[in-house]
Amino acid sequence: MDHDTAARTTLIRSASEAGSRVFATILTRSPISRIDIARQTGLSQAAVTKAVSPLVAAGLVDAPPATHRDGNPGRPAAPVSIVPDAMVLLGIKVNVDEVIGVATDLATTVLAAETRPLAAHDPGSAAEAIIEVVRRLEERLGDKRDAIAGVGVSVSGDVDTSTGVVRESAIMGWADEDFGGLLQERLGRPVTLENDVHALTVGEHWFGVGLGMESFAIVTIGRGIGSGLHLNGQVVTGAFGVSGEIGHLPLADPARICSCGRRGCVEAVASTAAIAATVSAALGRDVDIEEAVRLAHAGDPAAEAAFREAAGLIGTAIATLVNLAGPELVIIGGEGVSNFDLFEKNLRDAFEAHAFGAAARCRIVTRPHTFQDWARGAAAAAIQSLVR
Repeated sequence: MDHDTAARTTLIRSASEAGSRVFATILTRSPISRIDIARQTGLSQAAVTKAVSPLVAAGLVDAPPATHRDGNPGRPAAPVSIVPDAMVLLGIKVNVDEVIGVATDLATTVLAAETRPLAAHDPGSAAEAIIEVVRRLEERLGDKRDAIAGVGVSVSGDVDTSTGVVRESAIMGWADEDFGGLLQERLGRPVTLENDVHALTVGEHWFGVGLGMESFAIVTIGRGIGSGLHLNGQVVTGAFGVSGEIGHLPLADPARICSCGRRGCVEAVASTAAIAATVSAALGRDVDIEEAVRLAHAGDPAAEAAFREAAGLIGTAIATLVNLAGPELVIIGGEGVSNFDLFEKNLRDAFEAHAFGAAARCRIVTRPHTFQDWARGAAAAAIQSLVR
């Protein structure tokens, strides 16, 4: 980290609450006038001007001379904009079989990307893979590597972002692992560790479809069934860093054992591994999820029944989430979206059957997310940790 990046990081971290709100508003809504910043934040224009000045001096914000709109008389417009290349963030998504990394600017535009297979699931092996991905990203960045301000890492499970401890990750087989501390020590850079779906939600909140939206939820269908919540303008983390875990709502048959070790979880029926296991048991042979999809598309009764059951439980879980939290939009993502035609009708039917009153007006849309998008979410979480 060079002197300019260190100084900019210190400025952002030491900003007052008002200064942080102003910077976050400029970051996510550039270009924006000082008047609109005041409206968005509820601050006075004098307070906005006071907060903007050091950001401009530090090279984080660009403030060109004020000009009259369309040449007409009146108060001149003076939009300010984030300087995207003032900082670089690294975002890392840890999957069960690979590590995906991206380098982004402050607007989470991807500057470079790298992927490395993950042969073993223990924290040490995962850390080594992350270190290698970071090294390759640094090489690809060249001189821009000096602008790296932090690293965001996302992993499935119960993650305590404040301490960097992965309290439980069934997919990785981890429990009470100080993975953030391990990475901080090995990388020698600030590290933000976050739950993967929460990180994806931060990315959508600040730089994606959730920008400007007061309430939305993301539900991911794939190896796990995850959810992130954005309510009243904020991503919900919960008192203990756990929120929106609809995959572990006990809505399924208690005879179904989840990978987390509990019984009756939605994920025990609706994850890709669970669907494949159900079809395998029905056919008396091993079937992976790709074959299960092909069989369902071909009209195989066992495969169709497995997807129908999974879709019904996910729809019921989404209705439960919407009844409790009241988001205006639910975005369905994850690798399961590529086969959403197998889920859609039964999912929507179950949602409509269980959504209470006006909650049924909540829109459900799909948005495919690549694993680079998940890594961008980790970078967004690192940016958010700077601002907060």
